[in-house]
Formats: sequence, C-alpha cells, structure tokens
Amino acid sequence: MSQIRFDDRVAIVTGAGAGLGRSHALGLASRGAKLVINDVGTSLDGAAESTDAAQAVVEEITASGGDAMAHGADVTNVDQVQDMVAQTMERWGRVDILINNAGILRDKSFAKMALGDFRKVIDVHLMGSVNCTLAVWNIMREQGYGRVVFTTSSSGLYGNFGQSNYAAAKAAMMGLMNVLHLEGAKADIRVNTLAPTAATRMTEELLPPEMLAIMGPETITPGVLYLVSQDAPSRCILAAGAGCFARTIVYETPGICIADDQLTPETVAARFGEISAPQGQEALTQALEQTVRFVKRAAAERGITLPES
Repeated sequence: MSQIRFDDRVAIVTGAGAGLGRSHALGLASRGAKLVINDVGTSLDGAAESTDAAQAVVEEITASGGDAMAHGADVTNVDQVQDMVAQTMERWGRVDILINNAGILRDKSFAKMALGDFRKVIDVHLMGSVNCTLAVWNIMREQGYGRVVFTTSSSGLYGNFGQSNYAAAKAAMMGLMNVLHLEGAKADIRVNTLAPTAATRMTEELLPPEMLAIMGPETITPGVLYLVSQDAPSRCILAAGAGCFARTIVYETPGICIADDQLTPETVAARFGEISAPQGQEALTQALEQTVRFVKRAAAERGITLPES
C-alpha cells in the first residue's frame, strides 16, 4: 500500500492549539500538508482568549520544516471565519481539507442547565462547524476537490448523563454529514465524521490515569488522516480511541406493515417485538429510501399497483 501523503494540500484544523486538533494538525504537517492552526485559545468552557497555543503549534510545524499559519477566529463568528479562509486563500490559493474539531463543555443535568449554556455549546459545536464548512464549501466545489471531517461523540450517538447540550450538538453532526455527502459528491467533496475518545482536557478528570495513559490523541489521528486522504470514504462515522477503530452505522429494521382495520396503537404495542427484530436490517442511504420502502410495502399489502418510477 502506498503511503498516504498530503503534499500540496492545504488544511484548516479548528481547535488545533491542543489535544486532538493539535495532534491532527501535526499528523497532516508531517505528511506534507500546509496548515492553518485555528484556535481562539479558550478554557474548556469557552472563557478567556489567547492565540498563544495556536502559534506554539505553528512553531512546532515550522521547526520541522513544514508550512503553517495561526488564526484566532472564533468559529461562532462568521466574519472571523471568513477572514481566516480569505487569509488562507491569499497565502496558498486553495483549501483542500477542513477538520471541524473546536469545542467546549458546559455540563450540567438538563433540569439545572441554563438555556444560555445550552445555546453556547450548540453554537460552538454545531454552528461553528456550519460556519467553517460553509466558508470553504464553494472553494472546494470550484476546485473539484474537498475533504471535510466533523467531530461527533459517543455522547451524541448514545447519550451521557449531564451532557444534553453537548450530545444534541454532536448528534447533529451525523445529519449534517449525511446531507453534505450527497450535495458534495459531484465535486469530489467527501464528508465524514469522527467519534473520538481520547485523553484530552475534556476527559482528564473523568477517567483514571491508567486509562488516560493509553488514550493519547495520537492514537486517533491516523484514522482522521485516512478520512481526509485522496482515497477517503464518504459518509463514514469512524469511532476511534487508544488505537482501536470501529465504524458506527445506523440501521433500520425490516419492521411490519399493519392492515387498515388493525392500525391502532394497541397493535403497535402488541407487535413491537416484531417491529424491533433486527433480522434483515439494513443501512439506508437517503431519506426517500425509507418513504419508498414503506409505500411499496403498504401498497403490496393492500393490493395496490403503483406506477413504475
């Protein structure tokens, strides 16, 4: 297998001043990419600002012979994000890779959470990813190439007590990926999502040292580099941690079709085991597939002939 390289590719990594973002940026730079190190320099909850961390990563890259620049755009600020992309284009003339990694935490149980904290986390994770992706989208379309990674979380995919805001934002990454995969396909824009678990500021107080010791960000970055490579997949949710990798796929069971005279909530309750049975489940690739599947099955049950599509 040939080595995955990023020579002549330009990548923007948000939240790259520390943790996963820093690891992803260093990994890309080590394989030839030119880097924009974006970090507003906030604390874990989004307070305080300094670009020192981003500049330190730039200095690491340039000391190793790489090419990088720092930018302190707040990903929730559209004007700052557009300025970051404009400076990238002025310096290198293209943007090939965007890794949406920036994030904050403001954990609290749902009943005790202030709406402002809910909105802020949604704004950084979801709207921050939207702002950055939209800023590079037409550039990628016009150049006929792009690789975008969103960052989700097991909290978003499976739930975690006290993280309703974070989980809601992270679950949204899957829907955003699914649509942009479809809309970007003709321009060879491949869109994927990373579900990482690593030793970072977000986990260092939650896990014992023995676990953290084998969960460094560098154990995840190889998966990200594949997701943004020339031969990357698209619409993939890659779970990663401690050098382990798995793929998360949403399946839909075959289910049942209930005849008109039995179409009651009591029938749904009585047959819920059949509805939930996983045998024959499949992954759907577009929303309309579910609609067509349901309508065809219902028509067959009722003896209705549908027009050929």
